Amino acid sequence: MAPSIGDDDMAERLVVSSLPLETRFPPFQLRQHGGFWFPEPILPDIVAVRAVFAPRPSDVFLLTFPKSGTTWLKALAFATVHRADHPPCAPDHPLRHRNPHDCVEFLEVPYALTPDADAFAALPSPRVIATHMPYSLLSEQIMAEGAGCKVMYVCRDPKDAFISTWLFARKTAVAAAAEAANDDEPRPVPTSFGMEEAFELFCDGRCPGGPQRPHVLSYWEASRRWPERVLFLRYEEMLGDPVGNMRKLAEFMGCAFSGEEEAAGVALEIVKLCSIGALKNVEANKSGAQNYVKNEAFFRKGLAGDWSNHMTSEMAALLDGVIEDALQGSGLAFPAAESM
Repeated sequence: MAPSIGDDDMAERLVVSSLPLETRFPPFQLRQHGGFWFPEPILPDIVAVRAVFAPRPSDVFLLTFPKSGTTWLKALAFATVHRADHPPCAPDHPLRHRNPHDCVEFLEVPYALTPDADAFAALPSPRVIATHMPYSLLSEQIMAEGAGCKVMYVCRDPKDAFISTWLFARKTAVAAAAEAANDDEPRPVPTSFGMEEAFELFCDGRCPGGPQRPHVLSYWEASRRWPERVLFLRYEEMLGDPVGNMRKLAEFMGCAFSGEEEAAGVALEIVKLCSIGALKNVEANKSGAQNYVKNEAFFRKGLAGDWSNHMTSEMAALLDGVIEDALQGSGLAFPAAESM
């Protein structure tokens, strides 16, 4: 029998409005919970996940800080796990007709509709599920000793993560404004959002999912404690050797490529299927949407080092310093601004 939401969890739902509020990162209204900032609407769902979700030993969880390769990781993991039923070369492959976010759901999203039941209970195993939740708020059952679940975490250079977050927020604000204009009930229209203000908020950790530093560091430390259960990947290294990292990813998930598949180049075909160029050309990614976020907003450049086209060297050095101080002594480091 699935666990149910108790009185304490319901009480936590009821005090969301009393949590610290940040309104300067439009179009998101952020609330601080457990030391992290979340869009206000998903906080009840995060509570419901911890109370209701029942993990299975075969579950694979895809973890990222927002705008750190989430869409790409979803596509790669989905195509790898389901390659027997959906060969990457097949013209009817789901990723040729659907957005990766429709193929791999976020753990916290479905509970907005079904807060008192396990929204993933009906999915067949192995389940591939994504989330942006920090380690400290992840369901204790997922990381419990003997649970058997696998966690794959992708980190990205904070400078690129910031630029992608800011540009995504601007696109989302435009879409939200358009939706508001069509509503019967008028809502505030998001204002323009400059990079300087966004940068200050990001450095201070006041951004969706922020702060980034403890988010990344907690999973880095978990990967060092339990390397057989937590795989820590770098977005930049994945771009540099996508096929090699595909092999690592598949082996970690327990579905390594066979010798026959290696000879047939299956890993390379998956990489091609999931490339940003291929995904951009999928009709569903040109015209579809996730709520009021257009699917096309999830596909920008997918490059490493694009921050240099937007940020000043002074801003980059400042953010590098913030990150270096936060990660000192951890063994984890990001490339300095001048090396890009």
